[in-house]
Amino acid sequence: MSNYPDDPRLREILGQIRDGSLSLDEAMRRLRALPFEDLGFAKLDTHRRLRTGFPEVIFCQGKTTEQVVAVVARLAGYQSTVLATRATPEQAQAVQQVLPQAIYHETARLIVYNPIPLPQQEPEVIVVSAGTADTPVAEEAAATAEAMGHPVRRIYDVGVAGLHRLLCHAEHLFSARAIVVVAGMEGALASVVGGLVACPVIAVPTSVGYGASFQGLAALLSMLNCCAAGVAVVNIDNGFGAGYLAAVIASASGPGKEAS
Repeated sequence: MSNYPDDPRLREILGQIRDGSLSLDEAMRRLRALPFEDLGFAKLDTHRRLRTGFPEVIFCQGKTTEQVVAVVARLAGYQSTVLATRATPEQAQAVQQVLPQAIYHETARLIVYNPIPLPQQEPEVIVVSAGTADTPVAEEAAATAEAMGHPVRRIYDVGVAGLHRLLCHAEHLFSARAIVVVAGMEGALASVVGGLVACPVIAVPTSVGYGASFQGLAALLSMLNCCAAGVAVVNIDNGFGAGYLAAVIASASGPGKEAS
């Protein structure tokens, strides 16, 4: 199994050159659009999958519905998987009219088109959340990792106010390759999980809490000051970034990977 990410469009062009069905001049013309494509309002990084292993992800917040539809539809023509984050129901509905197979995860606010198929195996990525109010961010992390081809085990509402709820899942936690911990308030759950497991823990502070939590700043500072080793922290409410990183970690250490 190759460690190098594939690019179906580039593979097709190279294959056509090899079998003589595509001239060198025509191949150069097609390749000219591959590094990026300029839509006027956005420059699509069409080579990102080849460089990093996963295509460019669309951040929908701040974009018009028309812009989101245009970018999603164009990227769908270049690659098999499209992931769009922080999408509104209206944006998702408009995308589904162009790409009926697109899935909208309403809680996570994610649009996913043609996700990487999930292997039949025990989840190596686990997403843990402290409280029900943290679910939207936790689901953004979980759905992102799943779109990238990694089954996810969800362990929700296991905050430190009732620590026994977490400890009954210890066997699953011990078997994980990457764990995302999502918590607001004082953010203590990340330290607890980090002190239990050997795998990397990705802490996500959320903007859940009363006034002195300062919209997640208190949880962020607590997580940055975590005394457990092996805990990294992403930005407030950044479930996507945590889920993406967990999938990268699982890919790098998972079965079937060649040693570098």
